[in-house]
Amino acid sequence: MRAFVLVIMAFLVAAAASGCRGREPADIAAAAALPVMQNPVGPVPGPGGFVTQMRNPYGNDATALQQGRELFVVMNCSGCHGGHAGGGMGPSLRDEDWIYGSRAENIYSSISQGRANGMPAWGQRVTDRQIWQMVAYIKSLGTPDEPARPRE
Repeated sequence: MRAFVLVIMAFLVAAAASGCRGREPADIAAAAALPVMQNPVGPVPGPGGFVTQMRNPYGNDATALQQGRELFVVMNCSGCHGGHAGGGMGPSLRDEDWIYGSRAENIYSSISQGRANGMPAWGQRVTDRQIWQMVAYIKSLGTPDEPARPRE
């Protein structure tokens, strides 16, 4: 009986190993045919930055800034970025230096698509309008337009 089990195990190992020899050309062609993202996560190497330029429809609208601040709190962004986005477990959003860029479309992409090392993708959980409101709030940080400014 033990010999029978060993023969079966040897057969299974051989069968598994034969399937790992490499990909067939059709598999490689199928992988190459996957759709290319319109707005890649993070900066695109070389000149030009993002493929498409997006404009925040809310800009410095006071109502949108306040709604963006409320979303920032309600969605617990402050859990990682700090109560007034000064940093914590996640990076400060008040800094001048940003890993993935500080332009409105960069921030939108970070919120929508997420980032490596902890930033979740929110694009499927919130609307474009809400993301743009949060972008407007984040862009207002450290300016006179910032709602609920921290005490100095």
